[in-house]
Amino acid sequence: MRIGELAALVGVTPRAVRHYHRLGLLPEPARLANGYREYGIRDAVLLARVRRLAELGLGLDEVRDVLADDEGRELVEVLEELDADLARQEAVIRERRARLAGLLDDARGGRLTAEGPVSPELAALLAGVGELPDSPMAVKDREVLALLDTVVPEEERARLMGLMHEVSGSAGQVYGLLDALAGAEVDDPRVEEAARVLAGVLPDGIGRFELPEEGAGGLADVFFADLAPAQAAAVRRALRLVQERDRRGRA
Repeated sequence: MRIGELAALVGVTPRAVRHYHRLGLLPEPARLANGYREYGIRDAVLLARVRRLAELGLGLDEVRDVLADDEGRELVEVLEELDADLARQEAVIRERRARLAGLLDDARGGRLTAEGPVSPELAALLAGVGELPDSPMAVKDREVLALLDTVVPEEERARLMGLMHEVSGSAGQVYGLLDALAGAEVDDPRVEEAARVLAGVLPDGIGRFELPEEGAGGLADVFFADLAPAQAAAVRRALRLVQERDRRGRA
């Protein structure tokens, strides 16, 4: 058989056969005087086995390892490992489909937020806040919460969203004070007022989510870069007040 006939018989392409030759999965037969390769039944059997193993999901390196074991002892081990990997993938897919089903229910019922899809913790928090106030700071707040929902580790996210539930009922007053600082100077007396009001509604535990100083890079810089200077000063001052209060409570 020529390479095209071999490929057609097994159900692969001649290009795949040449690729298997280069990888050492399929030995190259001797060439005839005219330069063509001549394949026999053993080549077809081996190529068919390569195809079956690849269709099972084995990588070509794994296929090579299996073929190198003439007695096939390693094949059982490789297939068991593949089966376990597929089981893990099935579990992930089931979990994703369960979350998707919940999102579809929310979307069909008009309950999916503009920031969605989000975690159940953030969805519950946003549902408790209700309608978005007519406030630029409120819009930024929800955007930051959606970002934190993605980048904060799961165990920390649940704790953070739980703490934010305690703030949601008093958010309106804080938003108004921070909105008023949009064009203010950093030394404006209203900065301290906004900081103290914000600190008063923040729970003690929020002070343990310490933000690095400006210029340190990461999430903190992204967050504060989106605020006016006076707003950023008020938020940082509020966090320091909460941290001081927390330390006094533990002393």
